[in-house]
Amino acid sequence: MSKAFHTILIANRGEIAMRVIRTARRMGYRTVAVYSDADANAPHVRAADFAYRIGPPQAAESYLNQAAILQAADNMRADAIHPGYGFLAENAEFAQAVIDAGMVWIGPPPAAMHAMGNKGAAKRLLAECDVPMLPGYQGQEQNDATLMAEAKRIGLPLMIKAAAGGGGRGMRLVKHIEELAHQLTQARSEAQQAFGSGELILERALLNPRHVEVQVFADTHGHVVHIGERDCSVQRRHQKLIEESPSPAVDAILRARLGQAAVAAARSCGYVGAGTIEFLLDSDGKFWFMEMNTRLQVEHPVTEAITGLDLVEWQLRVAAGQALPLTQQEIDARLAIGGHAIEVRLCAEDPTQQFLPQTGRIEFWHAPEGARVEHGLTNGTQISPYYDSMVAKLIAHGCNRTEALRNLTQQLDQCLLLGVTTNQDFLLKVLEHSEFIDGHVNTGFIVQHFSDYSVALDDITKVIASALLLYCQQSKWRVDVPDELLGWSSSATLKREMHFELDGQVSDISVRSDSMLCWICRVADKEYKVHLYPLAENSLRIHIGHVDIQVQFVQTGDDIFFRALEYNHRIRDLSILPHQSKTHSNSDGMLRAPMNGRVASVAVQAGEQVQAGQPIVVLEAMKMEHTLFAPFAGTVQALHISTGEQVEPGRILAEMVSV
Repeated sequence: MSKAFHTILIANRGEIAMRVIRTARRMGYRTVAVYSDADANAPHVRAADFAYRIGPPQAAESYLNQAAILQAADNMRADAIHPGYGFLAENAEFAQAVIDAGMVWIGPPPAAMHAMGNKGAAKRLLAECDVPMLPGYQGQEQNDATLMAEAKRIGLPLMIKAAAGGGGRGMRLVKHIEELAHQLTQARSEAQQAFGSGELILERALLNPRHVEVQVFADTHGHVVHIGERDCSVQRRHQKLIEESPSPAVDAILRARLGQAAVAAARSCGYVGAGTIEFLLDSDGKFWFMEMNTRLQVEHPVTEAITGLDLVEWQLRVAAGQALPLTQQEIDARLAIGGHAIEVRLCAEDPTQQFLPQTGRIEFWHAPEGARVEHGLTNGTQISPYYDSMVAKLIAHGCNRTEALRNLTQQLDQCLLLGVTTNQDFLLKVLEHSEFIDGHVNTGFIVQHFSDYSVALDDITKVIASALLLYCQQSKWRVDVPDELLGWSSSATLKREMHFELDGQVSDISVRSDSMLCWICRVADKEYKVHLYPLAENSLRIHIGHVDIQVQFVQTGDDIFFRALEYNHRIRDLSILPHQSKTHSNSDGMLRAPMNGRVASVAVQAGEQVQAGQPIVVLEAMKMEHTLFAPFAGTVQALHISTGEQVEPGRILAEMVSV
């Protein structure tokens, strides 16, 4: 049955809102963006035909506020809602409310979302469909005693998961029984914060499998197809970082078996629209059902790249009552000749600090030319602590995996995002790792190979930083001093002591001018002659020894952000400040917030005796919880925060004195 609609409200933000707007506009639909106060100037707001404010920055009061979104749709005369992914995308009650309001829900039926959106309910349903399952517990009894008893029955290692959500939130791996009670508490709290439900399921942990998912699509005419698999094994904190299609571990026979199981799962619940069936895959080709995501996935572009399809277009056509455009046989033919595609998620986080979320202002953003980059960024975009840390996705396609990987590596290196710490450099190191190049990855890949990831500052980087600092200083003087006098001295060449902070580390370099835009930099006992050649407003070619290095940079206030030799850096001149470290330490007994976040819970009271490593405060930022621990054994002398409070980086949370 045809269900005509003309104006689509997109109940989401950022890159997915931009993605939906692009296809909707091409198909002739009007679009309505919604936004919180934190996103008032966001690109997705400007990209839509209309925009509507729905509340303050907190997601619970804006993007999760069903009444506000429905009111926006009514006021803007929208007759359809696309939920994107995250937020309300898998909320069956919201889907039903949209339908009850007389609008078209661009997603699966609420009954299917109920059946598959809860991991426990989905496993109970699919147990009757011959879809392979790992041993576990999906019952509705959720008290600790029951969960502890079931955990002992299932055996270790054990995985705790949030029944009502995904994305790694509310997920904990338990290897030792004495950890179980604490991990249950943590998982339940995080699940409640992220999904509004603390319900948990338990399952036997399959250590270091591959994570392979199958894209399914169904229409209202009884057609259900699969569109190949995606390998999502490269993860940190149970959240995906890199996805590719096809999987290096899946051949045509295994693909058919995975597809058959995925289609059976979709049919079991009367599914309609885009969905993903997720499996764990071992080295012998055995696979087990994990969950179904009843929405479009973040990583859908890799499927689009190898098939030439627009999955958002398919969503809109199915929602309008049309039949699927292709048969399974036609899709299989496309997959057979589609080549390979890989996607990386560019996230505002610090891989050297256990992927701690980062906030701040993007000072300079430039996507690589000719690449598919999904984002909602612009110069000046503020990365807030209220939403997910992913800020962009880069997708590369090639006739084979080697070509796709080469293209992606080049595009990622050319991507410029300065001003906020991201995982860009880390992603490059992953793509260049021999095990990844050979396709030999599993869900433990990051822990196995990058558990102690750090970035060392070599002498060349320090020389580049000092030369860049000098160049920016001379640029300020240039308006008052003729070029021929820059760096000139009436007697011997003057030596200058550079004192600066580079990526949080204080450095000292002796510099003397050789000529205009040419310096001799001394680091330890070695000298480097440095020539600078301006290329553009934010670009230099720096010649050091026999090497030419291109540097992209932007200066804002006291900081200079730059990219060189596959790394992003920040430099700040400390020459006029006393020599002191700018890094904070907990050794003084002050427990400080390492990031912007909301105080999810306080585990101690003032005056309480604690042991080193004991949990003190749990902060929530970008949908994840982060526990801060006591730096030493002692007494909590004072607490300066309360549950629910928003704190900024460096804020003193608690004071401790040693015993």
